Amino acid sequence: MSVLNHPKKTLFLCAALSLTACQNDKEPNKAPVMKVENLDKTITYDTLGKTDQDHLYLEEVLGDKALTEVKSWNTRTLDRLMADPLFEKMNSEVLEIVNSKDKIPYASYRNGEVHNFWQDEQHERGIWRKSTLSSYLSDTPVWQTVLDFDALSKSENKNWVYKGNNCLSPDYEICMVSLSDGGKDAVIQREFNTKTQTFVTDGFITQESKGSIDWLDKNTLIIGVDFGENTMTTSGYPMVSKIWQRGTALSSAVEIDRGEQTDVGYWGGITELSDGRREIITTRALTFYDTEYYWFPRKSDGSISEKIKLPIPKKSNLSGEFKGQMIVKLNENWREFKLGDLVSFNIDDFMNDGKIDLVNLVFSPDEKSSIGNFGVTKSKVLMSIYHDVTGSAHQFDWHDNKWTSKKLDFPANGSVSIGSTNSKEEIAFISAESFLNPDTLYTYNTATGEKAKAKSLPSWFDAESMVSEQFFVSSTDGTQVPYFVVRHKNTKLDGKNPTLLYGYGGFEVSLNPSYSATRGKLWLERGGVYVLANIRGGGEYGPKWHQAGLKTNRQRIYDDFIAVAQDLITKKITSPEHLGIEGGSNGGLLMGVMFTQRPDLFNAVICAVPLLDMMRYHTLLAGASWMGEYGDPENEIEGKFLRSISPYHNIDPAVDYPEVFFITSTKDDRVHPGHARKVAKRMEDQGHKFLYYENIDGGHSAAANLKETAKRIALQHTYLMQKLVNN
Repeated sequence: MSVLNHPKKTLFLCAALSLTACQNDKEPNKAPVMKVENLDKTITYDTLGKTDQDHLYLEEVLGDKALTEVKSWNTRTLDRLMADPLFEKMNSEVLEIVNSKDKIPYASYRNGEVHNFWQDEQHERGIWRKSTLSSYLSDTPVWQTVLDFDALSKSENKNWVYKGNNCLSPDYEICMVSLSDGGKDAVIQREFNTKTQTFVTDGFITQESKGSIDWLDKNTLIIGVDFGENTMTTSGYPMVSKIWQRGTALSSAVEIDRGEQTDVGYWGGITELSDGRREIITTRALTFYDTEYYWFPRKSDGSISEKIKLPIPKKSNLSGEFKGQMIVKLNENWREFKLGDLVSFNIDDFMNDGKIDLVNLVFSPDEKSSIGNFGVTKSKVLMSIYHDVTGSAHQFDWHDNKWTSKKLDFPANGSVSIGSTNSKEEIAFISAESFLNPDTLYTYNTATGEKAKAKSLPSWFDAESMVSEQFFVSSTDGTQVPYFVVRHKNTKLDGKNPTLLYGYGGFEVSLNPSYSATRGKLWLERGGVYVLANIRGGGEYGPKWHQAGLKTNRQRIYDDFIAVAQDLITKKITSPEHLGIEGGSNGGLLMGVMFTQRPDLFNAVICAVPLLDMMRYHTLLAGASWMGEYGDPENEIEGKFLRSISPYHNIDPAVDYPEVFFITSTKDDRVHPGHARKVAKRMEDQGHKFLYYENIDGGHSAAANLKETAKRIALQHTYLMQKLVNN
């Protein structure tokens, strides 16, 4: 595990179906924003059989009583939605898209080979396959299967969901393959040989666990998993890092270091430097946003010396090494640098004396900009940079003791993303897309500057008849909040347009413009309007934009979303009768807050894999890891605020709510399905209408294969059409 992608960054999922701007309306609309007045209101649930305590059985994931309730709700929901003739038509349309041979085979390039994970109608669980670069770039690439997960599942009678691989460079012959039972975050990791295309007999294998694993050398792993009692944090992540030798039992692995049970997690990992050295650098996440990094020097005999803490801010991300410079993303001010800056220091100087003397600025975003993502190649660092949520690609180089940069020629007015990069190769992948322009994948040679169009998506809907626009609206505190509107060019501003507003607002996750074939085909072509809200809590303007909505400041995020909704109504793009909203995971919490705080604004709510009980979220699965984002329910001040916004604790029997559609998964081991279950039950207790669909498999994505994905998408859009068009 390189520190470039340490696991803390994957603990929360943005299920965004975002779509891109073609023009900007820089004059903010001063639409009136109604202030929420009920934050101090406390609703008491003391009716026998309907209290918080009475609902706790719904937290028993596989409990008979809980699953009986779930199956009843599922049956009622599926009977209604699947009986609609529109469902079957939409399901067929989605299946055609997700099973299409014209999808882009996104790839990684290593040791002269292109590797890809592919799913289609014949490969529901998918195949890991490889090709040569020249073949991959051709119209008819020739693929060689490395590992068939459908065949593996059948032979082992398992519902395996592929969760990635970690292979030892530079030949990438031996790999640890991560396999999930039904889509859970917890995985079994098994050693696989890509040359023989078989699992290694008596090779490394772990039990099911969340955690991390990385190669120190071909016979040694650095591993953090569930080793038994007192080895996992209260958040459900590894607390102990060990070194594991080939041919020995996992129980005999030798401890390197450990954190505390109150940490989010402690992950061991390897950082491979430009000269080929593999250094042990561990990551201790004290909270979701406070991290300590430790280097463990190795002696000539291979033994490990005492750890040395990297003297960088706790609110920063160690993000890889390039030409001797260790790159750090700052989420707080440090020395003369500000939060949001990307800086670097000489790794050898640090390893000589444990100090960091000179720090170099790589890039400093302005108030309207942020860093999208970046990756290291053999000769350049590639980076996407966003200005007012519109991206561009740049390359950076370290030469003569300074950083230089150059903007690259990639399509503008949309999203640009740095795809797979490899520090040993010059070939990188960069993709560009917008709401109305399908994703195009390019190869880029960082040594020569040569760019080649590798693959592109077909046009799945009539984008020529549509337009995308960007607007800004004032939130309650005067902050200008951007949002995108995608619609037909001839849309009448009469307040009658079925409109879907999507949001997330958390964990510094940016919602950038992107092309969605299913959204275009199922929604836009049928006359729907799609809106993407870039509210605070996200990363659209860097860490400052995110931190503005942390903990007791979170109402700002919700005020931003309400402001966008009201602006759509003011502009007569839509009206409450025709306005629906959607969000998943943290966005599911956003949906819960919206329908409890402003039920008058919306007629449809898709609340997917959500957090909803904010007084117990920290006790359920990975919930404790998010207290840095939401706050501590047991803290007097933070707990009072959380109670005031907690959807589960703000459902009022006297209020007329929109019919909410809850979507979750039994096997989601990140956000507990009990959240959706308990809110559904409370609404049932009070006689409110709702729909509910819980997939038995699927993990946090709520779908374990393409058929389930298609079904979920078709169900959602059938619901939206019923509520916003045919209501």
